[in-house]
Amino acid sequence: MTNRWKALTVALVAGFMTLLDVSIVNVALPSIRADLDLSPGGLQWVLSGYALTFGLLLVPSGRVGDARGRRDVFIAGLAMFTLASAAAGMATSALWLIVARLVQGAAAGVVNPQVSGLIQQLFKPAERGRPFGLLGATIGVSTAVGPLLGGLLIQLLGAEQGWRWIFFINVPIGIAAVVLGRMWIPGRSPEDRERESLDPVGVVLLGVGVLLLLLPLVEEREWHSPAKWLLVVAAVAVLAGFVAWERRFARRGRTPLIELGLFGVRSYGLGALIGLLYFAGFTTIFFIYTLYLQSGLHYSALAAGVAITPFAIGSAVASAVGGRIVNRYGRPLVAAGLALVAAGLIATVIALHFVPGHHAGWAAAVPLLIAGIGSGMVISPNQTLTLSEVPVRRAGAAGAVLQTGQRIGTALGIAVVGAIFFNRLAANGGSWSLAFRTSLLVTIAFVLVALVAALADVRAARHAGPSALNAGPDAVVASRT
Repeated sequence: MTNRWKALTVALVAGFMTLLDVSIVNVALPSIRADLDLSPGGLQWVLSGYALTFGLLLVPSGRVGDARGRRDVFIAGLAMFTLASAAAGMATSALWLIVARLVQGAAAGVVNPQVSGLIQQLFKPAERGRPFGLLGATIGVSTAVGPLLGGLLIQLLGAEQGWRWIFFINVPIGIAAVVLGRMWIPGRSPEDRERESLDPVGVVLLGVGVLLLLLPLVEEREWHSPAKWLLVVAAVAVLAGFVAWERRFARRGRTPLIELGLFGVRSYGLGALIGLLYFAGFTTIFFIYTLYLQSGLHYSALAAGVAITPFAIGSAVASAVGGRIVNRYGRPLVAAGLALVAAGLIATVIALHFVPGHHAGWAAAVPLLIAGIGSGMVISPNQTLTLSEVPVRRAGAAGAVLQTGQRIGTALGIAVVGAIFFNRLAANGGSWSLAFRTSLLVTIAFVLVALVAALADVRAARHAGPSALNAGPDAVVASRT
């Protein structure tokens, strides 16, 4: 194994840990609530606080990694994540745990842009399909397998200690990754680092805009006043100011936080939109399915995790394969994957209509496997294609923008689908099966809109000529990277 594959291994392990902590906490919430006497609002912050700070730090840390060197930023973020995980595991109060989760999320936001940036840096365009396939598998599996690992730890160690080891398990892995990352990930010499400003005004404007956008979404169930949606209006105004500032900053010959011209490139603009829409549907599956199984059907944390495993298996296998063949098929592969996800979820709705009781987990296993295979054909190929025309010197920031869109999509999906789930539950006398199936239809709608965007890209490529239709990273002009 050459050093670049060793470096990629360390980066993917770190990425897996940080993304796993998005979903692994779901099955531990009852145990955490009982042990620390958390209020419903406190539980919401344990979940959403992580996602909030994660989204806020992605783009600034991606830009810093591009300018100053990805290895040092990666190691600093990973060390902070490891310490915050230890602090979360030792929490003795609600406030302690919430603060630790906020720091964890911020550290995850520092680590993740460096992973996609390193792939761009270490591999030539024609070689990126396989590493991006592994990254896609990491994203899909970490999200899907979180409930299973969390349930297993709680089953083995008991409710009181199991939830703590959900965080403690990150510590030895994080320490090893810091040491190996220092050894294997190439650094950047001081003379090669950019000397110009890192656009602090742009950082502040983007941070405030993303915060205002995410807050009402992640707190949708806790903030009952409709006035919360005024924050979205404020977010739009701040983000418009950010765009104006970035254009002015670029006109002065300086490097902006985000190169807005990238959104004029079809592969990047449509790919980012597909990622946002797909994650709005993709991550809600685990949120509502875990609720349905544990609260509605009284599955144990472990049994609920096992029920989601078929999706994880399908996603892992298809991600690895998708990364290898994306160069050949291009965006049509993503469209086919989205169609397969929609078909699998529709089959899940049908299966649970006929088997709504305790055997629902078995009834949904094959449909979720099909949806997982489709998901593997979406995440890594879409990431590869979206970043294929991004210059390496801006790979971290561009990948961070893509991931920020995914985080916003996740928050949007959970807010919308979660609201429909709980409203339907209340309106139908506590029918968990009906609430789950209805909200799953909304998830399918997000996937179908993403499919429309993918088909629009395929159609545009077809009009551009046969070579453009199947253009993957192999077709990228070398001078752009």
